[in-house]
Amino acid sequence: MSSPTTLTAPPSNRLTADQRWTLALASVGSFLVILDLFAVTTALPTLRVALHASITTLDWTINAYTLTFAVLLMTAAALGDRWGRRRVYASGLLLFAVASVACALAPNGAVLVGARAVQGIGAAVTMPTALALINAAFPTERRGWVQGVFGAVTGLATVLGPVFGGVITQMLSWSYIFWVNVPIGVAAAVAVLLRIRDVQGGGPGGRRAPDLLGLVLGGASVLALVWSVVRAAADGWGDRAVVGSLVLGGVAMVALLAWQRRASRPLIPLRLFTDTAFASGIAGIFLQSASLTALVFFTAQFFQNAQGDGPLVAGLRLLPLGLAPLALGPRSGTSTDRVGARPMIVIGMTLQTAGTTIPAVFSRPGYPILAVAMAVVAVGFTFAVPALTKSVVGSVKPADIGTASGLFSTVRQVGAAFGVAVASAAFTATGGYPTASAVASGYRGAMIVAAVLAGLGTVTTTMSRRAAGRASAVLRDDHAQQPR
Repeated sequence: MSSPTTLTAPPSNRLTADQRWTLALASVGSFLVILDLFAVTTALPTLRVALHASITTLDWTINAYTLTFAVLLMTAAALGDRWGRRRVYASGLLLFAVASVACALAPNGAVLVGARAVQGIGAAVTMPTALALINAAFPTERRGWVQGVFGAVTGLATVLGPVFGGVITQMLSWSYIFWVNVPIGVAAAVAVLLRIRDVQGGGPGGRRAPDLLGLVLGGASVLALVWSVVRAAADGWGDRAVVGSLVLGGVAMVALLAWQRRASRPLIPLRLFTDTAFASGIAGIFLQSASLTALVFFTAQFFQNAQGDGPLVAGLRLLPLGLAPLALGPRSGTSTDRVGARPMIVIGMTLQTAGTTIPAVFSRPGYPILAVAMAVVAVGFTFAVPALTKSVVGSVKPADIGTASGLFSTVRQVGAAFGVAVASAAFTATGGYPTASAVASGYRGAMIVAAVLAGLGTVTTTMSRRAAGRASAVLRDDHAQQPR
């Protein structure tokens, strides 16, 4: 078995065969997971009729996936460190494919919800392990570039998802959204076992026992917090179940942090947060994901419910969000390697804030205005996300890559759920669904929230990195003043 070491880039920045296969197959898994999530969203009206499903059941076809996905991300990362990332990643792809078969064959809404929960488990295994694999395969000086490529693929899936869902649903059947996953997932899993070098984390000792109590407390806290955020979108933040779940999640989180201080091999080493780049990257990806997800979700709703577009047309109108990642992703990653993560994060988050502010200003923006806004946002997150990823994963030791990848993916997913929930509250308070005019008003309220979230991300990452710069300068001065 190969040793768990980072693969070395060859001279002249050419990729080795191992690096090419790792990047390609990790990107396939990410693309499948994200494409499926957004494709199902556009098929919900058809699913309601075909399966005689209630509105609550339709909500849980999304929520079941989201909850299992978010809750098990850290567990999956720990399993990758314990049993080898290649095998765990291949297992995640196979589980995702098998669950997709169950989704496609679901005779009713209840079975579909259960199958979607299993799909979420497969997605949770796939995403952080894919990120850990590519970060272990590339040296630090090339991780910005590889994150740019990886981010471009993920961004493309985000935008193509609604289009793909609309095309498949209208031209074939909703079940084909899931059938497509099966041959791709199985073929990718086989290729992973044949072509990717097995890498384990956990330090020089290789396989380490997972922090079981940490996994339980971490899973409980994320489950309670994400469930409360999901429920708050429908029932409001004052609902007793929402408040109780928030309290439970907070208590579990405090207990987790207390245990992590005592554990000999903690699930989340708290020492990682003493690195300002790591801590600011975690805060930044939470706010960036919250803002972007709210923008995508409610812009699709605006097109369909305020302007009367069908799901296919609405998906096509979202394409400006996918052009920048496809065209600029690798270049933005290369720029991150060359100029550093901080400038790219600040520029990217500033652009995302500016683009999100545009629909917040207009009461009922036309498509040309929205197209420009989405293009600006797309350039922003194309710059910011690879740099945020490198800021988090690139700032840790090789033994902590799996942990950092899992935490990054978890925070990103929880941020997405939080963004939709708080934007939903603003949407309902300022408009809602009764009429097209009410939808337009609600959309503006949701976009104000999305712009505020992006703005907070800009301020947080900028201020924390300035503080880090001042701290570094003080340390350098102190060192220079020491007697020699």
